[in-house]
Amino acid sequence: MGEPVAKSKQRATNAAFFDLDRTLLAGASGPVVSQALRDVGLLTTAKSPVEDALFGLFDLVGENRPSMALARFGIRFSKGWDAKKVAQAGQAAAEQLEPLLQPYARQLIDWHREEGRKVVMATTSPMTVCKPLGDLLGLDDVIATKYGESKGKYDGTVDGHYVWGPGKRDAVAEWCEENGVDLASSYAYSDSRYDLPLLRAVEHPVAVNPDPRLLVAATAMRWPVAYLDVPDGVPKVLGTEPQEAVLAVARPEMVPYARFDIDGTDFVPKEGPVIIAANHRSYFDPLVIGFAMARVGRPVRFLAKKEVVDAPVVGQVVKSLGTIRVDRGSGSGEPLERAISALEAGEVVVILPEGTIPRGPKFFDPELEGRPGVARLAIETGAPVIPLGLWGSEDVWPRNAKLPAVWNITSPPKVRVRLGPPVDLTKAMKVPATKSKKSSAKKSTKKSSKKLTKAQVQKREQKVVAAIMDAIRAELPPEASDKVDPTPEQLARTYPAGKAPEELKVS
Repeated sequence: MGEPVAKSKQRATNAAFFDLDRTLLAGASGPVVSQALRDVGLLTTAKSPVEDALFGLFDLVGENRPSMALARFGIRFSKGWDAKKVAQAGQAAAEQLEPLLQPYARQLIDWHREEGRKVVMATTSPMTVCKPLGDLLGLDDVIATKYGESKGKYDGTVDGHYVWGPGKRDAVAEWCEENGVDLASSYAYSDSRYDLPLLRAVEHPVAVNPDPRLLVAATAMRWPVAYLDVPDGVPKVLGTEPQEAVLAVARPEMVPYARFDIDGTDFVPKEGPVIIAANHRSYFDPLVIGFAMARVGRPVRFLAKKEVVDAPVVGQVVKSLGTIRVDRGSGSGEPLERAISALEAGEVVVILPEGTIPRGPKFFDPELEGRPGVARLAIETGAPVIPLGLWGSEDVWPRNAKLPAVWNITSPPKVRVRLGPPVDLTKAMKVPATKSKKSSAKKSTKKSSKKLTKAQVQKREQKVVAAIMDAIRAELPPEASDKVDPTPEQLARTYPAGKAPEELKVS
């Protein structure tokens, strides 16, 4: 979507204009509005199959001549409606539509605000419906079609611009002139090829969930294409992202060189933000976790080291799945910020708290050591943490091998996966009272964390990490707790190319 990570300190004189249907919202607002009008008695006819079909077609391919003809007819059909009742229906519809805002739309709106831009909804839909919704979303203004009124009744006309096609561009240009905004340097987001006049008028056009004709135009003009229900950079084909297509057909039977024992997937909520925290034993682990998540039926966002994300060919595939790139040596907080954004959008984030596959004796240590990143995710977002215990994946693809043992189909190793209930972090979240203010169980948000001393923050993170790693360990088989005195051959398998340090070699 083009937003930088760093925040600008300069106030901009431009604005960001968002279409409503299939842009801020995933589909049409029409069904919700129609029902609200029925509820206040303005629409007396029952919902018809034709109406459902038109809205269904709109959701599938975007604006079309039949849907726009219906919208125009609605203006004439509304003649005689009580304006106060329409406003009542509009408020009710807005309250139902506000929760339907696309997951990443609010974050994009917030980014524009942080950059100093006004954020404005520009839509063909009636102002009476859109203004209450814009107010609920905290937008700076709404540009929408105004229905004419006479003596408190709709008169079947349009008051001003019909905000569609060139009319939308003209209405936005007029608003810019009145509000001292430079249209030419502004941003515009839309799904429809009928908004090409507005998109061409701004410096930063973005095709959001574009209809087929807008997709062709955006590709030809090299405009960004975005989908506000998935992370930036994740493509979609016919409304489906690549990972969803893969999850639909992913079956353990597709990997004959390993057997899978997966249980506990019911602990993963069907919706809402979730952190999956797993131990790390093999390069094979992401595929194993993917099979487990296929049973859940939810796309996941992995945090993966930069070597994987930056790799030729494979890296492009990984990026298309919404993988979050981690450069452990940079010290950048960007990966965690992106993971937090995904969780705030209600997604599933998978993190391997150990950071990398343990090497040497550490690989055989029953104690699991985690990095603070998983604690920060849990503390910042409050998302439930589901522990995932992996065992046996190292027999399929040990660290010293460049590829998994794909030839081993006669006696494939068993890979065990267990997911547990959400980790109870209540005790771990508690912080000792400071001199000025007593601690509170609610001090689990980013805002409250700033009131803690650095030592308190670190102590809480350590406690949270320990609780999560203990929960992961509880999902491992009993033999994972055994003390092991590894042989030189076993130690070598835990190192790339099978080369253990000289001091670990046994004569």
